[in-house]
Formats: sequence, C-alpha cells, structure tokens
Amino acid sequence: MKKADLINIISEKTGVPKVDVLVSIESFFTNVKDTLSEGENVYIRGFGSFITKKRAAKVGRNIKQNTSVYIPEHFIPAFKPAKEFMDEVKKLKTSNIEVVQKNELASNTVL
Repeated sequence: MKKADLINIISEKTGVPKVDVLVSIESFFTNVKDTLSEGENVYIRGFGSFITKKRAAKVGRNIKQNTSVYIPEHFIPAFKPAKEFMDEVKKLKTSNIEVVQKNELASNTVL
C-alpha cells in the first residue's frame, strides 16, 4: 500500500475530502519527524512507538580502497509496534499473506 492508496481509503471511509486527508497525513509525518529530531519519542497507544535508537561508534571498512573508516556515534529512527498491534498481525494466516504478495507483484508489474 502506498500513501495515495491510504489517502483514498481514509477519504472513502470517513467522507473527508482527499485534500484534507493528505494535509492531515503530511502534518502527522512532519510532527513525528520533528519530534524524533528533537530527541523525543512518539507514543501512540494501541499502535506503537516511534523511537530513536543509538548506534555506537565503530570502525567500518571501505572495501574499494581497502581502508578503515571511523563511523561516529549516531541515532536512527525506529518503530516499535504495540502489543495489540503485534497480536493482530500474528493472527494473519500465511495463505492470506501469500495472496496479498502475489497481488502486489501483479499490480507492480510494468507492461
């Protein structure tokens, strides 16, 4: 599912114009990004948490030049699903997942 698909579904289910749904979703994304950039986490009860994870400094390798590269400590964004969300996903049957994946592959095929 892409953002445009999500906007269409929400618009149809709520009766809210697509433009308003787009503005709401973009505002949500912007607020989550801004909050994580400030070092705070975003908690949505029943859905999950948008958090930052600390990655320690390390020495990496540039294999093209065969040299060591120092990678400083940094933070990355991450999503941690809520227990209720995880339980819903675990209920899916593998046959349903296979059908969805086949449909996605068929819809993404360029002719």
